[in-house]
Amino acid sequence: MNESISIPISALNQYAYCPRRCWWMHVAGEFRENAYTAEGRLQHDRVHTSGHTRRGDLLQSRRVYVFSQKLGIAGFADLIEESEGTLYPVEHKHGQRKPWKNDQIQLCAQALCLEEMNSIKITHGYIYYASTGRRLEVSFDQTLREETLKTIEEVRRLLTRECEPQAHYSRRCHGCSLYSICLPRETKRLQSASFSLEEQTPSEEN
Repeated sequence: MNESISIPISALNQYAYCPRRCWWMHVAGEFRENAYTAEGRLQHDRVHTSGHTRRGDLLQSRRVYVFSQKLGIAGFADLIEESEGTLYPVEHKHGQRKPWKNDQIQLCAQALCLEEMNSIKITHGYIYYASTGRRLEVSFDQTLREETLKTIEEVRRLLTRECEPQAHYSRRCHGCSLYSICLPRETKRLQSASFSLEEQTPSEEN
């Protein structure tokens, strides 16, 4: 992989959710907060205090910086737990489980970093959803690993080429804090109108 830039692990989550949102945040440098992002930020502020705690055989390390020189990614893991020689990441999310896999990809990227840093194999991790107070176990199988590696490559191309992704309106746009900047419906409509106009314009003959 091209290691010319270090990719924030959080960018993988944004890209897997919406490539255009990732572009706005990490290329255009735009971000606006709404009720959902504010709630998530406050939730992370509560769990992002660095430190270690031990509960019996369970060692918990909060806000751990993880990185992979091989993959060119880096970021902070909310929580790393170790019990009886088994190490795994735990990611905190303020909302509830969604049908897409952006959270799982972010968690898998953290595991890939930990594997490289500790020369071990990590089979699973957890996503804690505050709205339900429950953990979702995530298996780092070959399919998820390959999808995570593919996302890293796609984000690297996005950040290096700085090419704005096409606008696609979907239910993922609901509640997005960047909707008023991105304007996916309006942008798509203008793009379609421009394309139709180009088709109607006669080409010049030499």
